[in-house]
Amino acid sequence: MSKTLVIIRHGKSTWEYEGILDFDRPLKESGIFNTMSIAQKIRSLGITPDLIISSPANRALHTALIVARELLYPLENVRLNTTLYGESDNEILKLIKSIDNQFDRLFIFGHNPVFTDLPNMFLSQTLENLPTSGAVVLQFEATSWMEIKKDKLVKEIVFFPKVP
Repeated sequence: MSKTLVIIRHGKSTWEYEGILDFDRPLKESGIFNTMSIAQKIRSLGITPDLIISSPANRALHTALIVARELLYPLENVRLNTTLYGESDNEILKLIKSIDNQFDRLFIFGHNPVFTDLPNMFLSQTLENLPTSGAVVLQFEATSWMEIKKDKLVKEIVFFPKVP
């Protein structure tokens, strides 16, 4: 039995609106297209989510909804969790380890720097930066989310989007 964690950083967002809160910033067109491209790469590997959890920030949620749609995951089942907006990698790891074990493939959507730090806890080679719309797929030989750790990692895939 295995657990698969897919970590996806939100798509490229815009700063062009004055007076808008960071939380509310929308995706740029390139962020939408790059996210669609990453979702198609994940789909081509046959990796589908059992559970999607997103930061509630606009850019992360929009990214999660694009991926959910591309992977035929019911949009109404996308969960929001404020831990994915601005918390530490250790707090997010606690969230992951608390996931019900009925879910074998967890997709999470959030922000840097944590979404670079989190996969670096497990990867064999350190990521300098997970770019916007970047994804890391981590497969663990584990029967529960509590068991995931670096020495249980059996497969890792890192996807960087093609930036137009």
